[in-house]
Amino acid sequence: MRVGRIRYINCFPVYGAIDRGIVDLGASVTSGNPSELNRLMAAGQLDVSVISAVEYAREASRYLLLPDLGITSDGPVRSVMLFSRVPAERLDGKRVLLTRSSMTSVALTRLLFDHVWKAAPVFAAGDGEMTDIARFGDEPHDARLVIGDAALLLANRLRASEAAQPTVVDYPYVYDLGACWKEWTGLPFVFAVWVAQRSTVVAEALQVHARLLESRDWGLAHLDVLAEQASAVTGVARRICLEYFAGLDYRLSYDHLAGLSEFFRRLATAGIVPAAPLSFLPAA
Repeated sequence: MRVGRIRYINCFPVYGAIDRGIVDLGASVTSGNPSELNRLMAAGQLDVSVISAVEYAREASRYLLLPDLGITSDGPVRSVMLFSRVPAERLDGKRVLLTRSSMTSVALTRLLFDHVWKAAPVFAAGDGEMTDIARFGDEPHDARLVIGDAALLLANRLRASEAAQPTVVDYPYVYDLGACWKEWTGLPFVFAVWVAQRSTVVAEALQVHARLLESRDWGLAHLDVLAEQASAVTGVARRICLEYFAGLDYRLSYDHLAGLSEFFRRLATAGIVPAAPLSFLPAA
């Protein structure tokens, strides 16, 4: 079996026990950002992977959802952020750079501009990984969508900069898209889901699923250990990493599925994805 994982720290709670040899996944693992994993799944080069929620909606006929496993937030997510030089409502006609790394975050940003902020910016693709932060000023823009570890790190730096020099902040307006969705709809938001190819042998996919759940449960019981590791990887304080992990949810409860269905409904209404039911990996 070939399994994909997001290389950001948000996957530490799901793969932490596997990384430490506590749980044997029994499969090869490929790391990448969400968009890279989307492409590998679409090419049939992975059997099971975490992918962007939007990618599932676009290719629902090819994939089966793994039950009770996702990357979600019921309010602030901390790692999907719009950093802006002016209020979002004033970005009409302004240049907004969208990360290339996550289709879900881009789709959510577009919905928020259309229905909440009611502005029509000029969108363009921009780099948004941690290694790109030092070059953010090289591309002309008024706002920038950043996800993952880079968003967590940049937000942390801005808070420190604001505390030291309140009048010298690159992005005085920062929007957490998980919080924006919650305020708009009252529902949790599902950023990523785990799926299996419909062509995958069900028994093998179920075995991987069970081990992912086992590893997740270990991770949620050891967030302090994972926060220490995340701090070493990102340079973000351990306390912030621990708060970040605690604010995420890795389940797919009824409330999460309601949020996911509502997101897909709004995207389908906008013609961004086809309307399709949620289909899950069978129990046997």
